[in-house]
Amino acid sequence: MHDPVFIALAVCLTFFVAGLVKGVIGMGLPTVAIGLLTLIMAPAQAAAILIAPSFFTNVWQAGAGTRLGPLLRRLWPLLVGVCVGTWAGIGLLSPEHATRATIGLAATLVIYALIGLSPLHLSVPTKAEPWLAPLVGLATGLISAGTGVFVMPGVPYLHSLGLERDDLVQALGIFFTVTTTALAINLFVLGAMKSSVAGLSFLALVPAVAGMYLGQIVRTRVSPTVFRYCFFIGMLLLGAHLLIRTVV
Repeated sequence: MHDPVFIALAVCLTFFVAGLVKGVIGMGLPTVAIGLLTLIMAPAQAAAILIAPSFFTNVWQAGAGTRLGPLLRRLWPLLVGVCVGTWAGIGLLSPEHATRATIGLAATLVIYALIGLSPLHLSVPTKAEPWLAPLVGLATGLISAGTGVFVMPGVPYLHSLGLERDDLVQALGIFFTVTTTALAINLFVLGAMKSSVAGLSFLALVPAVAGMYLGQIVRTRVSPTVFRYCFFIGMLLLGAHLLIRTVV
């Protein structure tokens, strides 16, 4: 176990960086936070610390746009699928599955980074959404329940819908709000939301919001494309490191 002061400093630094990434590209807070925190703690503990800053920043992001109603009407099958998948996978983040969860997290980060770095652009026909969205949501929920990260395959799916930039950012906020809530229920049932972890989670709110605010300023001055590539390369290296460290 690490010193509590070290843990608190690591949490604050991690969520400042994660908030900065989210402020620039509209996503990445849970991915960065879970990926970095898993270097020093179990995935379940990292996921529990994530809840407060992730929920707050995602509600902020979801409510910042002007298309909340239309997006909810379009995305509800995806959101229902996420909840069903997350709750069906309850227990996958329990301490006895910590090694498996870390390997799953590492593999998810690597796959997510490779998709983000590839020039491949996916497109989902509108007529396919009614049956594809629940399946994507179910798969995302199961992966979230086992790793604490809710990006695959939900985020690539949202990118494939052809939404305008502002609508996409708001859709990601809605999606992450629902996934965070569903995961929080799992962690509460598992007993992972202890008072000490809850304290760290609320402590992480301050650097996460500060980082997100700074990231929104940076977004106006730095090429989002360059920043996205740096983000995905970082996720690739982090996932590879976690995979090698855990397996070897």
